[in-house]
Amino acid sequence: MRNRILIISAAVLLAAGCGERKAERFQALPFPDVALPGMLTDAQDRAGYMAEHYWDAFADTSRTYPCDSLLVSGVRKEDVEQRFADWLSVLDMVGLSDAQKAVARLFDRAASCEAKDTASNVLDTFAELAEKYLYDPNSPFRNEDVYLPFVSRMASFKGISELQRGKYARDARLCSLNQGGTVAADFRFMDASGRMHTLHGIKAEQTLLFFSNPGCEACLEIINTLKGNPQISSMVASGRLAVVNVYIDEDIAAWRDYMPVYPKEWYNGFDPDMVIRTDMLYSVRAIPSLYLLDAQKRVILKDAPEQKVFAALERM
Repeated sequence: MRNRILIISAAVLLAAGCGERKAERFQALPFPDVALPGMLTDAQDRAGYMAEHYWDAFADTSRTYPCDSLLVSGVRKEDVEQRFADWLSVLDMVGLSDAQKAVARLFDRAASCEAKDTASNVLDTFAELAEKYLYDPNSPFRNEDVYLPFVSRMASFKGISELQRGKYARDARLCSLNQGGTVAADFRFMDASGRMHTLHGIKAEQTLLFFSNPGCEACLEIINTLKGNPQISSMVASGRLAVVNVYIDEDIAAWRDYMPVYPKEWYNGFDPDMVIRTDMLYSVRAIPSLYLLDAQKRVILKDAPEQKVFAALERM
């Protein structure tokens, strides 16, 4: 299973300054917390405000503090990273649109810091953290929909090289596939008996699209968790939930040998046309990959961490 990202703390006493500031002895600053207006008493309103304004004081262009490999605008880099992870938990409490607006606001403020002082590492730090936490396939926080506004802006940011912009542009195109709220791309798949099915042809209140490989230990853990959960098993048995388990690589013999592992109640198949990966219908950057779809095959969760998917299914 994918493990939670660990953040290791260290003390920082000596740092070099940004721009023309000379090296100096500097005591690292605490992270400037967001001040919530007293009038906000509703938990959802407070989360929305914090999501939007979390970085306002930190990414304030009037701040002039040392920054190097250990300090970001005067704050220990590991403290900034911890606060970034905390902020992502706040984004989970607001809707996707608000989360995307908050990420776009973060980029704009970080870009302003970069414009003021090209020696600032504020934008570089956020670019690193956004990719690590929101886009790395092993991150328990990964969320391509939330990453999209940041990576799209990086793709057009003139302060980086053309090569870097090209890399971000490719990532932005991948993140734009099958976004939350859109209808998932349809495809056909063949089961072990040679029967052809289509994703959109599967009728159920919810569909769990599961890209897996035979012999994949993480896939097997997901299979066993789904099989062992009475609530989820009941949804599958009643037809409310359809599990579409698809193999998208070439070793069909290995897939057939692994068939006894897959529950018979699932739709187990492979991609006979090899289009899911080669034609980029889906950006499957790592196996396993889970998508949760509604009755109209709109995306509820996209390549989401398995624990988030399990929790969503149990709530249903």
